[in-house]
Amino acid sequence: MLDIGRRHFITLLGGAAATWPLAARAQQAGKLPTIGFEAASSSSPWTAAFVQRLRELGWIEGRTIAMEYRSSDGNPARQAEIAAEFVRLKVDVIVSTSIAVSTFKQATEVIPIVFALGADPIRGGVIASLARPGGNVTGLSVLSTDIASKRLELLREAVPSIRRLAVIANAGNPQAVLEVDEIKAVAHTLGIEIASLEIRRAQDIAPSFEALKADALYVASDVLVNTNRIRILTFAHSARLPTMFNNRYYIEAGGLMSYGPNFSDQFRRTAELVDKILRGTKPAEIPVEQPSRFELVINLTTAKALGLTIPDSFLLRVDEVIE
Repeated sequence: MLDIGRRHFITLLGGAAATWPLAARAQQAGKLPTIGFEAASSSSPWTAAFVQRLRELGWIEGRTIAMEYRSSDGNPARQAEIAAEFVRLKVDVIVSTSIAVSTFKQATEVIPIVFALGADPIRGGVIASLARPGGNVTGLSVLSTDIASKRLELLREAVPSIRRLAVIANAGNPQAVLEVDEIKAVAHTLGIEIASLEIRRAQDIAPSFEALKADALYVASDVLVNTNRIRILTFAHSARLPTMFNNRYYIEAGGLMSYGPNFSDQFRRTAELVDKILRGTKPAEIPVEQPSRFELVINLTTAKALGLTIPDSFLLRVDEVIE
């Protein structure tokens, strides 16, 4: 009887341990809860927003939590290396922008994965549904595919002369490909010809602009594109191409226009999802969130450099003008 009772107690104890919050289990193992953070840069404003929100929630780097920063630069081989490294390090949560999520998901079905900038997570095969993501993945969508048509409409409204549109995207990113497909479909209905610039690495950017003939450039952003944004903008400016992006970060760097959610806000909210997971909530129980507000930003200095006159009626609808 005593042996049975002791075994029963140990079984109950083991079952209870399996339900302890990740943070508690990490501390029981003698280490700080660890976040594996894959993004373009550990010093980007988005990363800073994530870390600041974590601090507000009581997770202070080096004191109550550890951070492992990695960057893939959009390189699939590097993503696989990072995924394997995070699994080997036994991090408690993995945070990614979106492009590497599929790779992380293939590497682990146990470690929670949170994406901050999911372009089209359902069609991209990352989650089952927004309300019930299932498995070990959840996060925030940026609706890039859904609002791609709105971006094109805004670009055409600001630059009515567009007849041929260049679209640059990482051909190795399934969600970027979906966004390009949407742009092509909308462009067809508007009578706009598309020139696709497919890149898979930084070295593909320069050749893609050679002999390019277009009236404007639509950029399907991801980690690879973000890492090489200055290079892309330099080629676009040399070709005197008005540009459309999905967030203000590019406009501050000299792009013409952006339309999309505030990415710093996305990363702050991502920190809140990570907080929930560290305190015991399962990713499968956290619905994927969609942005409720989108901001239109325009750089008038760039417009002037390109010789563009933006209609006053358009400027009245802009959320922020950079001069």
